[in-house]
Amino acid sequence: MIKIDIISDPICPWCFIGKTRLDRALEANPSHDFIIEWHPFQLNPTMPEAGMDRREYLETKFGGQKAAIDVYSQIDDTARESGIKMNFGGIKRTPNTINAHRLIHWAGIEGKQNAVVDRLFKAYFQEGRDISEHFVLTRIASAVGMDSEAMRRLLESNADTDDIRARDADSRRKGIQGVPAFLVANEYVVQGAQMTDVWNNIITEIQESTK
Repeated sequence: MIKIDIISDPICPWCFIGKTRLDRALEANPSHDFIIEWHPFQLNPTMPEAGMDRREYLETKFGGQKAAIDVYSQIDDTARESGIKMNFGGIKRTPNTINAHRLIHWAGIEGKQNAVVDRLFKAYFQEGRDISEHFVLTRIASAVGMDSEAMRRLLESNADTDDIRARDADSRRKGIQGVPAFLVANEYVVQGAQMTDVWNNIITEIQESTK
């Protein structure tokens, strides 16, 4: 098996786009032997636990309303080209993502990371859900076959919080400044939401090199 480690944040639109493009490449190569593991990176590590108003966040980050609109219009266009319908207007708050990352970690123990990551992206970008809320996260866990009551108890504790923050900090020490970032076969680093054709070429090259 060939491993793809993905460093990502579920409130990163480019991560949603990047996953979609990678998924299509993997689907186009059904004989592939790649496995995927997701790793935490908080775009806003100092975000208050309760999050903040979405409009305030974007205007502060991009230096005003016009700049924020320009940036997200470009993202929306790119998403549509990739077959993703974003609902940016439905997002009312930008959440702290530590709880979402904890859920992704626990999903990994059960081999359900990809399903959870998919649902987190859709919940946030298409349904306008606050993915820091325990209720939202336990529903996502239940939808993929995880024990929602066990997840609720874990979310109400501080379980694995320090570990998530330590792994985030380790990625930054290793030079990761933005996401998505992909480490393929523990050797090739691929930055950003690459096109599906790029992934097709990478997959073909690696498969041929391992024959």
